[in-house]
Amino acid sequence: MGEYNVAVVGVGAVGEEMLRVLKQRRFPAKSLRVLARSARTITVDGDEYSVEVCSPEKFDGVQIALFAGTEGEKGAAVQFAEEAIKRGAVVIDNGADFRMDPKVPLVVPEVNPDDLQWHNGLIANPNCSTIQMVVALKPIYDISRITRIVVSTYQAVSGTGRAAIRELEAQVKAWAANQPMPAPEAYPLQIAFNVLPHIGGFNEYGYTSEEWKMVVETHKILHDDSIRITATTARVPVFNGHSESIYVETERPISAEEALEALRSAPGVVVIDDLGSKERPYPTPLQVSGQDATYVGRIRKDPFVENGLSMWVVADNIRKGAATNAVQIAEELIRRGLI
Repeated sequence: MGEYNVAVVGVGAVGEEMLRVLKQRRFPAKSLRVLARSARTITVDGDEYSVEVCSPEKFDGVQIALFAGTEGEKGAAVQFAEEAIKRGAVVIDNGADFRMDPKVPLVVPEVNPDDLQWHNGLIANPNCSTIQMVVALKPIYDISRITRIVVSTYQAVSGTGRAAIRELEAQVKAWAANQPMPAPEAYPLQIAFNVLPHIGGFNEYGYTSEEWKMVVETHKILHDDSIRITATTARVPVFNGHSESIYVETERPISAEEALEALRSAPGVVVIDDLGSKERPYPTPLQVSGQDATYVGRIRKDPFVENGLSMWVVADNIRKGAATNAVQIAEELIRRGLI
């Protein structure tokens, strides 16, 4: 394996996590350039990084450009991806801008790595909630095609960013000190001790943008537009780690034992399903924070629908849901000789 000139664009929560993941996974970086809107020095786990102002010429010589992306608004890739590609870089974008572009592969390496073969310099990272769902469902889909998905998510505030983390902290501290609750800013309503079934704007179907992403992105990743998908996404007062309750119907019945066997042998999946255990009966966001795998538990048959199966899925949304998946895409490109 050779070494590569790498750029990370953006130093928010995801950008910093990309730097952390690159180091932890010992990515073969010959050089590492960190770019953002303003120059400064940042420290991640004791390592200092000099951040340069992003401009087209900063991509000269860069072979892999990881764009941290900003959900809900146009990310840096809209401005700089084309310039980076012109200069020879492969762009992996965590933002939402290119995910549904038919010319851009939308990739989860454990699920659809072959889609990397047709990239034209730009690869999109899916939405965090979509990533962990398809990682858990691909082993089931490979046994019998999934015809229906009903998913409810319980998403941590880290998915919104640092301001939301600070907002939850401030509200909890105010409550504990019996002080007036700070007015919500990151969210429309108080998040502490609350659940908000509202992530993103609402569309003409009454879905939020987050819910609709799960529909269309899953169709694209699995190459199956016929799957009927119902999604409800909620923000919960958890700092990090998204949880999902997933119900699927398959073409033929699948037993819980068959599903467990498939999931245990699936790449990127860790099964925690031992209801007799006091310490680890099922995965929780607190337990999986900082980990790269997708965790699955409470796998069970629907007693009323022959082809129905339910499960509980948890992952670190900043790592597997964003930074780690992007780095894994780069690793897979290298393995396939596509860089």
